[in-house]
Amino acid sequence: MLDQLLNDFGYLALFIGTFLEGETILVLAGVAAAHKYLDIEMVILVAFIGSYFGDQLWYFIGRRYGISLLQKRPKWQKSTDKALLYLRRNPDLWVLTFRFMYGLRTIMPIAIGISNYPPKRYMLLNAIGAVIWSIVLGCTAYYLGKKVLDYLKDYELYFLGLLCLIVIAVWLIHFVKNCKNSRHDNS
Repeated sequence: MLDQLLNDFGYLALFIGTFLEGETILVLAGVAAAHKYLDIEMVILVAFIGSYFGDQLWYFIGRRYGISLLQKRPKWQKSTDKALLYLRRNPDLWVLTFRFMYGLRTIMPIAIGISNYPPKRYMLLNAIGAVIWSIVLGCTAYYLGKKVLDYLKDYELYFLGLLCLIVIAVWLIHFVKNCKNSRHDNS
């Protein structure tokens, strides 16, 4: 059953997950590829595409609606200020590496857009950063998935199922918390 779910929806889930956030779903996909449920080259390609286009979208939202968006979401202001501070020091370096900074993944492209970072330069460095991130994280998860889960062969389906449930639970908790915060901010 897990085999069929991964075959039918694994790459789509990976695309959506990397488009919206990324790290956890890419790690799960890398582990699934290590056990031949997915293909590691496709995992890397899909993660790159999802990450690249998701961050492009956030960048253009930041360029077009950044200030008004922050006025509607005051809780994002502190993170954006922090991101802009980092960005002023080494803008190109941050464009290349923000994916590796947990907690800045969504806000950083918005901040980059607000900062008037050049669009063509962002497109290029965002692509390079997305390639590096997809390869490094995907291959690391693949390698560790092979090594760690080799010891758990008899339980791999249960383990992968449990990991999926944990990811879904964490995402749901985060989603519900954000919905409550949004309602509280709007009232």
